Amino acid sequence: MSKVVYEGWMVRYGRRKIGRSYIHMRYFVLEPRLLAYYKKKPQDYQVPIKTMLIDGNCRVEDRGLKTHHGHMVYVLSVYNKKEKSHRITMAAFNIQEALMWKEKIESVIDQHQESQVPNGQQYVSFEYKSGMDTGRTASSSEHESQYSAPEDEEDSRRSLMRRTTIGNGPPESVLDWTKEFDAELANQNSNNQAFSRKHWRLLQCQNGLRIFEELLEVDYLPRSCSRAMKAVGVVEATCEDIFELLMSMDGTRYEWDCSFQYGSLVEEVDGHTAVLYHRLLLDWFPMIVWPRDLCYVRYWRRNDDGSYVVLFRSREHENCGPQPGCVRAHLESGGYNISPLKPRNGRPRTQVQHLIQIDLKGWGAGYLPAFQQHCLLQMLNSVAGLREWFSQTDERGLPTRIPVMVNMASSSLSLSKSGKSLHQSAFSLDQTNSVNRNSVLMDEDSDDDDEFQIAESEQEPETSKTENDVKRPEEPAHDIDLSCFSGNLKRNENENARNCWRTSDGNNFKVRGKSFGGDKRKIPAGKHLMDLVAVDWFKDSKRIDHVARRKGCAAQVAAEKGLFSMVVNVQVPGSTHYSMVFYFVMKELVPGSLLQRFVDGDDEFRNSRLKLIPLVPKGSWIVRQSVGSTPCLLGKAVDCNYIRGPTYLEIDIDIGSSTVANGVLGLVIGVITSLVVEMAFLVQANTPEELPERLIGAVRVSHIELSSAIVPNLESE
Repeated sequence: MSKVVYEGWMVRYGRRKIGRSYIHMRYFVLEPRLLAYYKKKPQDYQVPIKTMLIDGNCRVEDRGLKTHHGHMVYVLSVYNKKEKSHRITMAAFNIQEALMWKEKIESVIDQHQESQVPNGQQYVSFEYKSGMDTGRTASSSEHESQYSAPEDEEDSRRSLMRRTTIGNGPPESVLDWTKEFDAELANQNSNNQAFSRKHWRLLQCQNGLRIFEELLEVDYLPRSCSRAMKAVGVVEATCEDIFELLMSMDGTRYEWDCSFQYGSLVEEVDGHTAVLYHRLLLDWFPMIVWPRDLCYVRYWRRNDDGSYVVLFRSREHENCGPQPGCVRAHLESGGYNISPLKPRNGRPRTQVQHLIQIDLKGWGAGYLPAFQQHCLLQMLNSVAGLREWFSQTDERGLPTRIPVMVNMASSSLSLSKSGKSLHQSAFSLDQTNSVNRNSVLMDEDSDDDDEFQIAESEQEPETSKTENDVKRPEEPAHDIDLSCFSGNLKRNENENARNCWRTSDGNNFKVRGKSFGGDKRKIPAGKHLMDLVAVDWFKDSKRIDHVARRKGCAAQVAAEKGLFSMVVNVQVPGSTHYSMVFYFVMKELVPGSLLQRFVDGDDEFRNSRLKLIPLVPKGSWIVRQSVGSTPCLLGKAVDCNYIRGPTYLEIDIDIGSSTVANGVLGLVIGVITSLVVEMAFLVQANTPEELPERLIGAVRVSHIELSSAIVPNLESE
């Protein structure tokens, strides 16, 4: 067997012929002359799913960021210059892994090119220099540069080394303020720019940041043209960690950006360019000043020195029109420049520059200069938020997430006249859609997944073989009719509904990934193994056991239809005993699967594997701290009674059997009407063969009323 240069788990990224993207976990192996990937870590003489011969004609193409159901992956494409149709597309959830693979593959390509040099000639590296074309950058993208060689170039110019694939650079309308313009370029742009970007003066120091204001070289500045300001600070983190956090627009952003209220993806132009919607949270007299929002294009690149550049500029978009109740601000220029510094005391250090030139519009911006400056300083303080976030957390390399925008051109027409804010409506729709999506993030799909891959550069899908989506061994079928199931607690997908339940998005929970045994990494859980079909909310003067025997319950309805069900009965003790019962249903158990072994195993095995992951999205601070979000092995924390029926397994979980759990429960039960609680149930995976973990199911219960519980009519077996 050849020597392995590099190996590890990566993501296979592609698109089906129907246009939907997919991502699968695959084990990639790079050898001196071969790149291959497998469904599992290869054993002796195992045949790979796909291979590619690596020689001096190969190229590594950086395709940037791609979005898959709100999750972002960093995509690389390896292809042969003489046969571009044969390629392998791979991706990673964090940019460090993608860069490491890119470096390793390029080093193998370089070695082949050196070995092919005839008569002792040396290959000359062809690298892009910033002075060659102001419209191009030294970054990678999906399109090859105009400086790339033609296909037959290898024969005529043997001195050309592997090229860096150079993208089209930022859109023409986006000003790259990170570059120093020479005098000639400044003169060329004098008609469009009212100032030069070469001179800054220190305005003030605030929160450990230096705040600069641009020095203008004009006698008169129109009211509509605001001054550019930038904040400069040092963050003790790597450029990659900071970049990934900046690109995310999920709930994590609330923890470091005080001007962020809501953001979503409007359109993904390519791997380096996207159109975003951003709702600002500005605290300057909010009772009289209308909120501001933005629709802008975002471009990013990675430079050869390891720095990152993120550029912003406002742009109109048909799916992101002006919204009632908001003033659409205009972002003339802005973004981040993330540059590495020398480490100090063994800790990485990075300089972060954040520039904003924005016209907030409205009467406040035109007649109250204090309003403009106050809001700018609030936005620039995000650099201080970054610094404090990294200094107070050990989390690194969080999966980059960004909600996908609904069509705002149409949704804006349906806003209620009561003045309900746009971000609440869009956010509610996004969360509701996420329940229906229930997308699996890491899918062990069919071995022939490459048969259905579509090249990203193609506009129209090519004709391919008939799609045959082979499901994972434990993947549930989705043709179960859920309308025949019911419980006394109603289901409601509305974000603000009360005394109800809905299925929780599996990606809200992190479980052990495929490579957990080696790197202890956890991944979003993705699709559930079973469907949650009904929830009952019971009360009685005594503890309620074995609810699956109740005539007409969801478990018995499932049995009549030939389905298997798992009943989770969470028993809440007290002067009045309560039980919240969750009914999970699937077509059948897969023989040999972890779930089947759990269902048919003994109580000792079940107690050692049944796991609960709790979340409290809404509730008081003390409740959220008491409940936490740490996974818990239920069988070791409280008493669990397992009842195996012919077509079901019931798990009665006695919360009152634990002193600690009972204390937390006493705190929760008093404020239960103000809480939104999410719970995910799963079987813990302990061996590599059992990984990655999969959720049995997950539920979100909102603002439960104790008075809505009913006394069940339990009949004897």
